[in-house]
Parts: sequence; structure tokens; C-alpha cells
Amino acid sequence: MGLATKFNLILLPILALGFAALSYTTHSTLQDNARGDVLARAGLMMDGAAAVRSYTVEEIRPLLQLQMKRGFLPQTVPAYAATQAFLKLQEHNPDYSYKEATLNPTNPRDRAVDWEADVISLFHNHPELPEFTGERDTPSGRSQFLARPIRITNEKCLVCHSVPEAAPETMIERYGTANGFGWKMNEVVGAQIVSVPMGVSIHQAEATFRSFMMTISVVFAAIVLLLNLFLYLLVIRPIRRMSKAAEQVSMGDLGAPDFHASGRDELSVLAASFDRMRRSVENAMQMIDEKS
Repeated sequence: MGLATKFNLILLPILALGFAALSYTTHSTLQDNARGDVLARAGLMMDGAAAVRSYTVEEIRPLLQLQMKRGFLPQTVPAYAATQAFLKLQEHNPDYSYKEATLNPTNPRDRAVDWEADVISLFHNHPELPEFTGERDTPSGRSQFLARPIRITNEKCLVCHSVPEAAPETMIERYGTANGFGWKMNEVVGAQIVSVPMGVSIHQAEATFRSFMMTISVVFAAIVLLLNLFLYLLVIRPIRRMSKAAEQVSMGDLGAPDFHASGRDELSVLAASFDRMRRSVENAMQMIDEKS
């Protein structure tokens, strides 16, 4: 087994282990970054919904107080305003969704489905939890969601949601008395839930991973080729020359040319030692010939 073969038998497994470790780390990092990107978008959309809610309460509702006496205007309800604004966004981004899922909503469209009810139950059982994230399968692919609890912290909310007798007549006329009542202060009644598709970010992460690993594969192949080339030029070729010269000397042929190795590395020292040994053998052979 040649020196180059032994060298590659050591080098290739080490590079393979390094390649595998780099592949695993890179893939995990890119996947985590993709999920972080999706979560950041969900957070931004959640903040946008919160901004719409605040704008509705602070600026829209006061302007419509007079009209509310003649008929109930859902536009004055923060949840309705945020949902409607998001529906406009959804026209161009159909895979994105926002819902103020509620266990006992006034508007039937806000009623929580099974998995949303589980999220609300989680917030109810863990009041210290500010938000919750998770993943779920949808008809359009994998989706990540961000949820934050809807907690009654403002007594004004109970005007419309405590008992039917306290609610505005115009609201009763529109929605009836069957739903949306019985809420209590500091109670978790629902959850704001933003769902963002993961497909685009995951596919971009996979494409980046493939491109990166192809580049690394080319780099690793180039390293192996260059190391083998340097091994041949700096080690194997000089050793072969010395081996051939040593064989000639051992057969009695002292006419092999001297090595002219420069430098202070081990091979240069070995070449100089070999030249001295050969000259010593030549001198010894000449002395034997003269005496004979």
C-alpha cells in the first residue's frame, strides 16, 4: 500500500466526518432561521392587528357614537376592524390568516374551532403565558402560527359582553342574545391567532442548503486534489528518487547523481544524509580497490 493511499485512507474519513457535521449544523441552522423568519412575519402581522384595534378604539369609535344610537356598527368593534383589515391583506396573500378566535363570540365567524379552542385552553390554564407558537398542517401546506391571549382587562368590554340587559339594543337586534355574553374581568375568552405559511421560507432554506453544500463539496474535492498534489511533489517524488538511488548503490552502481535538496525540512535533511552516505560508500570502495 503506497504512501498516498494511506494518506487518503486517513484524510477522506476525516473530511467525511467534517462534511457530515457541517451538513447537519448548516441544515439545522437554516431551518431554524427559516422558522424564525416566519415567526417574525407573524409577529409583525400580529402587531399590525393590534395597531388596527387601538386605532379603532381611540379614533373610529368616538366618531361613530351618534350613529351607534340608530344602529349597531360593527366597525367600532376592535376585533371586527382588525379582522376586516386582515381580510384585505388576505386577498393578495391567501395562505395568511388572522382570527380572533373566541369560545363564546358575539359574531359567529369568530367561534374557535377545535385546535384554536386548545390554544385558548392553554392560555386559560397558564395565565402567565404571553404568547404561544406552533406548527400545523393546512390544505396549502405546513403553517406556523402565533397566538396571544384575549383577556378582559377593560370594564368597558363588559358593557357588551356581561349580560344581554346591559348591551346596546342595536347590538342585540343585530346578533341576538344567544352568544357573546357571560364574560368576566381578567378572564381569557379567546386568542388572537396569526397563521403564516412556511413553504416559501423552508424552500428557500433548502435551496440555500443545497447551494452551500455543493460549494463545500467542490471545496473539499479541491482540498483533496491539492493535498495529494503537494504530497506527491514534496514527499512521494523525492522519496522515490532516493529509493531508486539507494537501490542503485546497493547493486554497486555509484554513478547516480547527487541530490540537491534545499531547505531544512526532514526530507532535505534525509537527502543530505543520503548523499553523505553514498560518498562515504564511494570512498570506502576506492580504498578497497587501491589496497587490492
